[in-house]
Amino acid sequence: MTDPAAPDEGADLPSLAARVGGDTSFATPLHRLVQRPAVSCPLGTPIREVLAAMHTQRIGSMVVVSEAQAPLGIFTLHDVLSRVAVPDLDQGQPVAAVMTAAPLTLSTDQLAQDAALLMAAKGFGHVVLVDQGRLAGVLSERDLFALQRIGVVNLSRSISLAPDLEALRQRGGDIHRLADQMLAQGASVEHLTQLIATLNDRLTVRVIELCLGEGPGLPAFTWLAFGSEGRYEQTLRTDQDNGIVFVPPAGAKADGVREALLPVARRINEALATCGFDLCPGNIMASNPECCLSLDEWHQRFAHWIEQGTPDHLLKASIFFDLRPLWGDPGPAEALRDLILDKVAKNPRFRRQMAANALRAEPPLSLIQGFALSGKGERAGTIDLKLNGTTPFVDGARILALTCGVRDTNTLARLRGCAARKLIPADEAEAWGDAYAFILLQRTRTHQAQQRAGRQAADNRLDPDDLNELDRRILKEVFRQARKLQSRLKLDYQLSL
Repeated sequence: MTDPAAPDEGADLPSLAARVGGDTSFATPLHRLVQRPAVSCPLGTPIREVLAAMHTQRIGSMVVVSEAQAPLGIFTLHDVLSRVAVPDLDQGQPVAAVMTAAPLTLSTDQLAQDAALLMAAKGFGHVVLVDQGRLAGVLSERDLFALQRIGVVNLSRSISLAPDLEALRQRGGDIHRLADQMLAQGASVEHLTQLIATLNDRLTVRVIELCLGEGPGLPAFTWLAFGSEGRYEQTLRTDQDNGIVFVPPAGAKADGVREALLPVARRINEALATCGFDLCPGNIMASNPECCLSLDEWHQRFAHWIEQGTPDHLLKASIFFDLRPLWGDPGPAEALRDLILDKVAKNPRFRRQMAANALRAEPPLSLIQGFALSGKGERAGTIDLKLNGTTPFVDGARILALTCGVRDTNTLARLRGCAARKLIPADEAEAWGDAYAFILLQRTRTHQAQQRAGRQAADNRLDPDDLNELDRRILKEVFRQARKLQSRLKLDYQLSL
């Protein structure tokens, strides 16, 4: 029998999906963006000579190199003000005294989107490029974002320096506008969602800093991200999934520390809501006492879930196990990751339960009409791109990653990690990754269209009739790839077909 959801003969839809969901300008190798040869100097060059050269050549940075032309440091106009002018430093001193040592570098064969992520994460205005360890160029924000109205570095810095919540609320809108521009320029959905998550991380950190400044000193804690933010997979519409882990000081009780932290956690959650991150309908937020726990309490809870494996435990594991630290000491979060990987690896019954639970989200394919449509009211006859689209890939990749000890939380990174460990064939990982990226792109575009239409109750529902014929065919192939991933889980865990 012919599967009506199958593509036409000869169509290579996985590769089509990769191209549609891939880059154009943001896939440009960095060596193509370098406007001029890098200007460099040795370690012992006096500061005044460096300043004179920067002025004469009208450059914003000087790279300090070794005799072998390896970058040892970078000196920028920002350093002139903070390290030379303000402290009135003797300009006869060598530049080594004021440079930023051991600068982060990128290879010339990496892509523009890699530079964008680094600039967003670190707030850098310049990135040093190397070729086989030797200085090959310097890329500025102006080089990278010449066509954009909103610069990622300025946005990142303005978030970190925002004086109040109103300024942060405005920056949240700028993040969405930057995402719109990157979509228009053809950024891959993987790097787009990572960039959104990176900027949202910085916004969250600044919210925490502002809220902590409102009250007395508190016990040390680590702010955790769960769910899509924990996976670096946030789209334009997102709510909060967060928590707190702390280690009680010597002689202190967990209850007492929790009582001190909950009021500030509530302020942080409410401030994030002001900045555009909706409060979690399921109350998975740090202001919930159940999500503000000591390291030992988190250990006990996760161990209990893995040992018992009730339906509620499996649901919670699918959210909480995708954790990463956003603020504070990352050590406790890493300890939780170690616990999860160790306990799940030793418990095949729990993995089998997770696999069975993952099969509940069936890809929306129909033998009669091609797509299995759902929804009610005005949303009848649509597809839920989250529940039936991205979820099968997210859940499947999580189980595979936990099986072979991949520490990454990002879905695409998990698939690549599993392929690198030979758990799954590389071609399957690539096909599933391309399919997941395409459907994530459709979710992002759907959210973008809903925002432009002024829809207040935005959702993940798509009417396939709104797509062109090519996108509909690719979407069917994407859902068939989800079926293949689920079939792999059925075979691996001997679940009924």
